[in-house]
Amino acid sequence: MKCEEQTPKDPIDLLPPATQIGENTFGCLVDGESFTPDGSPNSFSGSYNFHDGGYDLIVGGGNSQKDEISGVSVGTESLSINTGEKYSLFTRTSGNAYGSVYRSSNTSYTSSEYSGELFISKHDPENRIISGTFWYDIKDAFGDVHEIREGRFDIKY
Repeated sequence: MKCEEQTPKDPIDLLPPATQIGENTFGCLVDGESFTPDGSPNSFSGSYNFHDGGYDLIVGGGNSQKDEISGVSVGTESLSINTGEKYSLFTRTSGNAYGSVYRSSNTSYTSSEYSGELFISKHDPENRIISGTFWYDIKDAFGDVHEIREGRFDIKY
């Protein structure tokens, strides 16, 4: 059998499965191409901590092998999350959820003009598991607009 027949043709097939068991996975499509952490030290982050009177969620991945976008993340700032809730991704300010991309040493965040949605499919504080999905549009520091789609994560914090 040829190797190319075993390689998924659809970029979404290269993303981690959408689990809810604390697998510490992260992935999405960036402008139609699969994006996952590259496995190098610090290429994945997933935490949910109490800070300055509220909870901050941060889930993201880095991939130094990608040409343009080398980091993608979603998070909340001083905003508690709940299973089954949807959160609009706007600016990175207290009480909001947001998305970000990292490109050429510049971090850009979602805004009122370029936004999206974060859905928490599971938050189990007892077992410290958070799983969810996300999508957003974002304008980077160079003026390019990117589509982040089919995002998924499953963390044990």
